[in-house]
Amino acid sequence: MTQGSFGRRDVLGLMAAAGATSFSPALRPGDAHAAAAPAYDPGARFDLAVSEVELRRNSAGRMLMARIYQPKGTGPFPTVLDLHGGAWNNKNRFAEEPMDRALAASGLLVVAVDLTLAPEAPYPACVQDANYAVRWLKANAATWNGDAAKVGIYGSSSGGHVAELVGMRPHDPRYASIPLAAAPNVDAAVAYVATRSPISNTFARYQNAENRHNENMMKFNKTFFNPWETIHEANPQEILSREEKATLVPLLIMQGALDDNVLPEAQEKFAAAYRAAGGDCEYHLFENSVHEWVAQPGPQTDKARDTVKQFIARQLKA
Repeated sequence: MTQGSFGRRDVLGLMAAAGATSFSPALRPGDAHAAAAPAYDPGARFDLAVSEVELRRNSAGRMLMARIYQPKGTGPFPTVLDLHGGAWNNKNRFAEEPMDRALAASGLLVVAVDLTLAPEAPYPACVQDANYAVRWLKANAATWNGDAAKVGIYGSSSGGHVAELVGMRPHDPRYASIPLAAAPNVDAAVAYVATRSPISNTFARYQNAENRHNENMMKFNKTFFNPWETIHEANPQEILSREEKATLVPLLIMQGALDDNVLPEAQEKFAAAYRAAGGDCEYHLFENSVHEWVAQPGPQTDKARDTVKQFIARQLKA
């Protein structure tokens, strides 16, 4: 993998999560729970306990928070990290709350985290947050009755882009630059990545914004990809085209057929390239659905929730 250097990249400090458990690096996260964990049933129903803890303070001085959706039951429960969208420039851990609640209620420990926003620090800051969050969650999932043996990621829009980068480059030293003192030997490798409307081709997304004269979206891209050439270095589609060394975990892509933000044809091209490179990629096109269709109740939203649950169930059985 070609490693770039970024002069504006800060090496961010660590703030341990409130209530974090101790971790022995001699044990793989989840070993103590995996054997006893009940099989995940996508049709199960659990009540939830929702809480929040501090994750870490970013370079802008903002405390990034983690929102925990914990099923009330025997467990331990499979663990999912949620990465929010917002064009890299806005939104937070609440962005996908309906999806997070739906997944958690089926028997998944879901943890949604804040990410550094582009006006606070450009790429790769939010990817560093996500890499850190995977490691932190592996070390601390048992605190909330989670099984860290097969941690997965759910990412939406720009959060899907970040999730793809974490999945494809789990050992990238730039992304792993934030130390986790409680578990220094834990890595950010994940078992699977599930996405909704991911930005799998960052440059194609920018070109689409240009064609639509979407000034805000163009500005968001330029704020995040700074220096500008990182729009190519951090482009999942181009990573595959360059035949870079990459980890190709099982990937789910859910795409709205009416999405004029991330175009279906670009998404289909990426899914095909992922498969051609040897990866397992499930691509589902949702008819009559725009970019953020899951934000509204309806049959296609229900279908999306069921699609994610079934995908996760298959990965947990693998």
